[in-house]
Amino acid sequence: MSGKGAPQQREVDATGLDIVIVAGQWHETIADGLIAGAVRAAEAAGARHRVVRVPGSFELPVVAKAALEAGADAAVALGVIIRGGTPHFEFVAAAATDGLTRVALDTGKPVGFGVLTLDDEQQGLDRAGLPGSHEDKGFEAADAAIRTALAVRELRG
Repeated sequence: MSGKGAPQQREVDATGLDIVIVAGQWHETIADGLIAGAVRAAEAAGARHRVVRVPGSFELPVVAKAALEAGADAAVALGVIIRGGTPHFEFVAAAATDGLTRVALDTGKPVGFGVLTLDDEQQGLDRAGLPGSHEDKGFEAADAAIRTALAVRELRG
């Protein structure tokens, strides 16, 4: 299971930051767990936040970019892509990953990456921050976006 070796993070004060959580609608139970984790991270840090739902992971980059261009300090992209019997998995995963990276670089604002690329549904349940999960990838993605937004703020003075 990934997560081994993760740093122990101190609490952060993200008062004044505006975070937009953009989440796909596929695999609702897993996606809802990811959203709940991201919301917990934003609330724990004191950041303003809102959730915007999109059809799937392919749509995450364009909506994350719109949120950042509209003034959000960071976006958190959450999605669930489960491998099937066709190459569709690889295309969607690559498009979401490349698109979100481009959004962060083009806007100069962080995008927390919480897109799960899975072989099966159980892997998602194990990572979604649900009761019995081993990891909370929604929380981790939001925490990373918040910490990065604070670092960018500090550098830009």
